[in-house]
Amino acid sequence: MTDTTTSRPRGGRLPRSARRAQLLEAAREIFVDNGYHAAAMDDIAERAGVSKPVLYQHFPGKLELYLALLDSACDTVVDAVRDALASTDDNKARVQATIDVFYSYVASDQAAFRLVFESDITNEPEVRRRVDRVNTETASAVAAVIHDDTGLPEVAAELLAVSLVGMAHVGARYWLDQGSALSKDDAVAMVSALSWRGIGGFPRTDEPELG
Repeated sequence: MTDTTTSRPRGGRLPRSARRAQLLEAAREIFVDNGYHAAAMDDIAERAGVSKPVLYQHFPGKLELYLALLDSACDTVVDAVRDALASTDDNKARVQATIDVFYSYVASDQAAFRLVFESDITNEPEVRRRVDRVNTETASAVAAVIHDDTGLPEVAAELLAVSLVGMAHVGARYWLDQGSALSKDDAVAMVSALSWRGIGGFPRTDEPELG
């Protein structure tokens, strides 16, 4: 533990769900600050202001704690993308809403974003499975909209969707690493315009043919 590490004051008993949330928050801070391998359960317990036995009552080991964090972060991204796609029937607006999910997530919760997209233990199968799930499930949701609206074969819709999702989260990571020199809204507008100029070239199946 460094001198700059602060622990939360030890308090009374909390409901199990509240205690779990407290432990996850402390663990996320430690994992992001130190990386998985250098993080210690002792440090996490101290940061949360609990004894190590209390921590082990909720999570049997460091990997299980890390996986619980990943599950929560992955669910947040996947659910937000699905909500963005369902928010409108205007595909141009859908593209912007979907791109905005990744940039808003970075802007509001850099720690969780780095856990998902910059994990230092992706060689661990259970971690890899969860990281892949974000890409797979968000791309599948986007692909379903592309397939339904354009009539493209599923394999083509999936390729376009994977490319769009990849552009969104890679761009968001770059934006974060550059110190957010552009505002979030400007970054989203630029990447959305680039994405729409590409995907907008595939006409909707309900549009009349030009003749």
